[in-house]
Amino acid sequence: MKKRKIIIWCLAIAVATCAVAATCDIIVMRNASGRTYEDVDRIPHRKIGVILGTSPVSMWSGRRNAYFDHRIKSGADLYKAGKVDWLVVSGGDYRRSKGGYDEPVAMRDSLMKQGVDSARIVLDYDGTRTLNSIAKIRDVYHQDSITIISQKYHNERALYQARHLGVDAIAFNAHTPWHYTSWLRNRGREVLARVKLFIDIVRGVHPDIKEPAASSPFN
Repeated sequence: MKKRKIIIWCLAIAVATCAVAATCDIIVMRNASGRTYEDVDRIPHRKIGVILGTSPVSMWSGRRNAYFDHRIKSGADLYKAGKVDWLVVSGGDYRRSKGGYDEPVAMRDSLMKQGVDSARIVLDYDGTRTLNSIAKIRDVYHQDSITIISQKYHNERALYQARHLGVDAIAFNAHTPWHYTSWLRNRGREVLARVKLFIDIVRGVHPDIKEPAASSPFN
């Protein structure tokens, strides 16, 4: 009897956990409805585009990271089409980690290779979390309207975070590479990240911004 109760409790906890994760996932997706774009011609103009960071090389395979390349291409396409005037490349400097990269520099250099004016690229080293990337736009650069550039699943969470922080945001969905194992890994990680998003909101977690700007670079 005792063993049966333990099994029932474990099943109940598992079901409740899945229900919470599914609820968070659905709320984030619905919040993003009508605010993500995949056609450069249809997306409205915003002064600033924010490319959310990722490594140029996959930590899992050691090969070139297609997620990175598609985000760069999307940012360059938006800039060249006049849909954004500035691109903030928001990531972290992980050169001290094994196989790590300086993400903002890697993004800047890749954008320049695609014809983006370096004077129109702003390096943000506080982008180790999506929360930091968006909060810095609001609190340090004093901007309240942006286009977020990443893959769709990431954009949806970033849009919820932006709305919570009072930033008027839309998003451009960079192409998501289709590799079953990487998709499954990223999707699973994203579901957990969405649960953490709500936990952080309930706990009142504040952004950790270490690099305040002396003045707005968007002049």
